[in-house]
Amino acid sequence: MLLLALESSCDETAVAILRGEPGQPAEILSSEIASQIELHRQYGGVVPEVASRNHSLHLRPLVEQALAHAGVAINEVDVFAATSGPGLASSLLIGATAAKAMAAAAGKPFLAVNHLEGHLLSPFVGTGVVPPHLGLIVSGGHTLLLDVAAPGKYRKLGGTRDDAAGEAFDKVGKMLGLPYPGGPEIEKMARGGRCDAFNFPRSMMKEPGFDFSFSGLKTAVLYTLSQRNPETGTPLPDELADLCASFQEAVIEVLVKKTLKAARHTGRKIIALSGGVSLNKALREAFAKACGREGIELALASPGLCTDNAAMIGFAALQHAFHGKSSPLDGDINPNLSLVAAD
Repeated sequence: MLLLALESSCDETAVAILRGEPGQPAEILSSEIASQIELHRQYGGVVPEVASRNHSLHLRPLVEQALAHAGVAINEVDVFAATSGPGLASSLLIGATAAKAMAAAAGKPFLAVNHLEGHLLSPFVGTGVVPPHLGLIVSGGHTLLLDVAAPGKYRKLGGTRDDAAGEAFDKVGKMLGLPYPGGPEIEKMARGGRCDAFNFPRSMMKEPGFDFSFSGLKTAVLYTLSQRNPETGTPLPDELADLCASFQEAVIEVLVKKTLKAARHTGRKIIALSGGVSLNKALREAFAKACGREGIELALASPGLCTDNAAMIGFAALQHAFHGKSSPLDGDINPNLSLVAAD
């Protein structure tokens, strides 16, 4: 099956072409991404109008580029897919509308894909088989812990009650005067700091359940800055690395301990880590050590599949296309689309 996928949920325009069959590794024939990080950096965050305008500019050239790199013609594509949510409405509309138009013109099926499902299944692109496992999605907008029985069969165990882990990284990075996005910048600075220099809180560690909260940690950093440097509330130069390392360690400890607790609760022997924050090397190392101690297998998405991309959307779409599923062309995008049904 040959599938063309589009991703435009936020500020990355992405196109991928995959070939796959059930139970086999998906072959990524091409994966093209047009990043807008430099455009939005001057604003300190994503501006929806700027993002959607640039999706419109980049999409057609990226589709043509993806087809050329894959060595296929558009009339050879069997299925067209696009992210339908969650995300920015004005951005989602660009990719979803384009994929529907191509599907209608070609007389081929269209599949609307949940962006979070793309992340969730991304660690298994290389094997093509999604086993029962515990999945943790950590990205700029989401921190979500799921019990996965099979593709499409998900049970939510926990989520963030306020800021997502990636959002906390970006907001703290801004407090510390680091460039946007803050996550990678904090990680770089943390390598030269002491993770025990500041005793930041680990929220909700003693409460029952598997929910997360990072708002209190963010506030603790803010108070620490105002106490250490009352005049400006900015970090003292010789404390910046320690602040980054201590903050990062607090986030990592919560993510690892909560996830391992959930693994023991469910009995799952595989933990899959995905999303943009999963690129963090310290987080990966902490999970590898913890899983090793518990005798749990750790599945990680390759670096190119961690941040927003269309290959992960294509892989998720393939899992449904193999079972003959498709989506109506008159279906709407949903900026608040959930991955699991409400309790």
